Formats: sequence, structure tokens, C-alpha cells
Amino acid sequence: MNTHNIQNISPLDGRYAGKLSSLNTLVSEFGLIKNRIYVEVEWFKLLFTLPELGLAKLSANEVQLLDDIVTNFDETAAAEVKHIEATANHDVKAVEYYLKDKIRHNPLLHKYSEFIHFACTSEDINNLSYGLMLKQLRQDVLLVELQAIQDKLKQLAFAHKDVAMMCRTHGQPASPSTMGKELYNVYYRLERQLAQLAKQQILGKINGAVGNYNAHVVSFPQVNWPQVAQHFVESVLGLTFNPLTTQIEPHDYMAEYFDCMRRINTILIDLARDLWGYISINYFKQKVVAGEVGSSTMPHKVNPIDFENSEGNLGMANALLTHLSEKLPISRFQRDLTDSTVQRNIGVALAYGVLAYNSLLKGLNKLELNQDIIKHDLAQNCELLAEPIQMVMRKHNVAGAYEQLKALTRGKKLSLAELHEFIQQLAIPTEDKARLLALTPDNYIGLASSLVK
Repeated sequence: MNTHNIQNISPLDGRYAGKLSSLNTLVSEFGLIKNRIYVEVEWFKLLFTLPELGLAKLSANEVQLLDDIVTNFDETAAAEVKHIEATANHDVKAVEYYLKDKIRHNPLLHKYSEFIHFACTSEDINNLSYGLMLKQLRQDVLLVELQAIQDKLKQLAFAHKDVAMMCRTHGQPASPSTMGKELYNVYYRLERQLAQLAKQQILGKINGAVGNYNAHVVSFPQVNWPQVAQHFVESVLGLTFNPLTTQIEPHDYMAEYFDCMRRINTILIDLARDLWGYISINYFKQKVVAGEVGSSTMPHKVNPIDFENSEGNLGMANALLTHLSEKLPISRFQRDLTDSTVQRNIGVALAYGVLAYNSLLKGLNKLELNQDIIKHDLAQNCELLAEPIQMVMRKHNVAGAYEQLKALTRGKKLSLAELHEFIQQLAIPTEDKARLLALTPDNYIGLASSLVK
């Protein structure tokens, strides 16, 4: 398939295909089929190690043949599986038939070919395949992309930790902070969520049609099948074993995984909107890229499109992640098939996130602090010092401290000289009076600088 086909319905496979190429082999149907192949082959190999089954020992050449089926799986091989599926009308059964065909020329493997997919229901293969997909996606893409944003935020936070800026609460002038401290707030929020994402368990099961090892026990009652299943899920595949399920692994961990991704995305939406706002009030400028156009009619414009694209695609990701986390843990009786078609959109949901992370990082790399504007805003809002003045008055039990400053400053613009005149007439100790007179909007930042650590 030409991933750049202008007739593709999804923008992920059309307009944005080039930005998402790292996902092609991970969360596509190709990636799902390859994981199924891997799970089936590893289960088949494991059965030969169980003495109770009485199977012959695999030679190194036979193990290599099986491993090569996985290693060499490519688009041509995937097309073969899809061709089989067209007749069988069952995606997992098609994988079984494909593998049986691949080992038909090896006498020993062919002899035991019925042990491919032995005692498995399709969901045994699928749940493990999706688990492997999510594990690899987290490790190779999500944490890498998000860590790049973290690193950039940390760099900006440290670079601007001493740059005083006027805050805005309710959109109105408020006590100053530093630009670095405000960016570091986001860094810290993300740090907590990324730690949770990294340690999120990814569960798997391989226990048959309704989770009770029914067929396993009838075939080989002497085998400790739960122990074998746990060994396979944890030691062979590197997932976490779920010992109690129906036909399906109940997907609770998926809901946890997707909810964590939603929280991360929500934090980034908050960041994208704030940065958009800082650009709109000229606290940040954007580096001009040669050849780029900001408007089809207004030549002067340098639009914050990276943050806008990021915000929009994070919203798309969260809409899908919300449905995935709400729907997947629900299944009628021992299973219905509604999860199957929904799970096929896992890659879509996470790809919108990856697209957004790319845009956000691109935008962060184009930011340039506009210190002149930031300093001008502070200088024009000396009334911000009403807070510390009335607080020192309270310290010395001056009656009506708040009310006096309210009458002096609320809804008004005051100069530093007017504030100094007010301070001079206060009946407070000389030391505190001197401290207030030394205050300016750009040095009234509390511990903001040192909180960036």
C-alpha cells in the first residue's frame, strides 16, 4: 500500500504519513500479524520442552527454522496470511494455517504441526499480541517522544528560571513568577505521569476458551498448566501474567495505560494553550523559517500553528483513548466480539498523540523569549506590589491593611513613586519599610528561581 496515497481516508496514512513512519511496523495490521506469528511460534516451541507431552526434542536447525519465520516476516509474508484469511474468514486461524504451511517440508515439525495453536483460543494469541504491541510502542516510541519534550522543557526552564514575568490569574495581572518556574511546573507534572506509564503492568493470559484450561487438562492432565502459562507470559514474552480471566484478558490494564496517556495528553494540551497565549501577548517570539507562509493573505504573520496542531491532535487522541478505556473492560458474559474491532484503533489513538508530540516539540524548538515585552508588562503593573505591602502591614497588626490597599490600588494603575509615598507613611519598623521600598515587580518573585532545581 502506498502510504502517501492522496486518496487515503485517514490523515494518519495520508497527509501525516511521513511523520508517523516509525509506527508502521508496530501498530499496523502488519505489526499485529507479526506479533501473532511470534506468539504462536514461541508457544509451539515451549510445548516441545514439556516432558509430559512426549514430543521429540527440537534440533538447533528446527529452532532456527521457526525463529526465521518470525525474523524474516515481511509484507510479502503478511500478504500470504491475508490471502489465507480471505478464504478462512478468520484472522488468527489464517496465522495457524500459514505456519503449518511454512513447516510442511520439515519432517519433525510437520509431524507435530497440530501442536501449532494447541489448546489456544484466538484471544490467547490476540491479547498477548496486543500486549507486546503496547509494550514495544511504549518503549520505542511513546517514552522516547515524551522524554524529548521533557528534556526541552527542562532546558527552557533552567534557561529562564531567573526571568521575572507577570502572572495572570483569571486572565488579570497577578503576582510575578519566572518563566522558568512556570515551565518547570509542567515538567514536574509530566515527570509523575511518565513514571506511571513506564511502570504500568501489561497483562497477558493463555488459558483457553473460557479461562479454565479445559482443553489443556483433558489432553494432558498431568501438566501444571497455570504454571506453564505463567512461565510463557512472563519469562518468554516479558509480560505480566493474569491468572483469572474469561475467554478474554479483561483489558483493565489497557484502560489504565490509556488513562495515563490521556492524563499526559491533557497536561500537554494545557501547555500548548499557555504557550499559544504567551505568543499572543508577545512573551515569546517564534523563529522565522525561510520559505514558510503564515497566512494566504497577510504576509506578516508567524502563526503558532505547531501548538494549534498539537492541541487539536491531542484532542483527537484523547477522544479515542476515552472510548478505548471505557469500552474495552466491558464484555458480555465470557466474551463478545465488540472489543475486537475497537482494539484495531489502538494504533490510531496513540498515533494522533505521537503526531501531536512531534508538533509540540517543533514549536518548543522555535520559541525565543521576548524579554523587552515581559519587562515592560512588569513595569506597567506596579500595583502588583499591593500584596506584599498589605502582608507586611498585617504582620505588624495594622488595622484594615487589606482594605487600605484595596482602596489604593483596585482597578487602578499606580506608579512606583505613588506606592513608595504610601509605604513611607506606614507606622512599621524601618527594616520592613526598607524591604518594601526595595521591591519592584521584577524582583518580587519569591522562591520561583530556586524552585527550578
